[in-house]
Amino acid sequence: MNDPNVGRIVVETEELQNRIAQLGKEISADYAETPPLLVGVLKGAFMFMADLARAIDLPVEFDFMAVSSYGSATRTSGVVRILKDLDLDISGRHVLVVEDIVDSGLTLAYLRKNLAVRGPASLNVCALLLKDGLQRRDPDLRYVGFRIPPAFVIGYGLDAAERYRNLPYVAEYTGPEAGR
Repeated sequence: MNDPNVGRIVVETEELQNRIAQLGKEISADYAETPPLLVGVLKGAFMFMADLARAIDLPVEFDFMAVSSYGSATRTSGVVRILKDLDLDISGRHVLVVEDIVDSGLTLAYLRKNLAVRGPASLNVCALLLKDGLQRRDPDLRYVGFRIPPAFVIGYGLDAAERYRNLPYVAEYTGPEAGR
């Protein structure tokens, strides 16, 4: 893409697809006896979750949540809000949260606490991207696609003010507010 806001490619399209295929095999093996309910965190995880679900060789079900700690900024506000809650009851279910990226871990910690009180049989997380060095404590991720440097990234579902989600790769964002 010839756009001055799209910087260095961090994860190529082929790398994404290969790693997602591997994650699908791992999840299929780990949940062979108890297919999970995949809970996608909107909007960023929608592309990853679609590809991951196709790579899982089990009869999985889907639900979605939308949470926000960013708004339209490139830095977290520190306040997490649920914008859309689950439609399904997760009590007694094996839940696998599908997250696009883990930065500080604040949103994920909030989401985990919120879901844990609903009584799932198990609650694990599969994150496509984990930014190195930004978490104050271990985010306890069962599956991680890629560890990346702590830059603001876009593409493959990730956005900057709702743009660039459709890029088939993950790239650094070099536009306004990128360094803040």
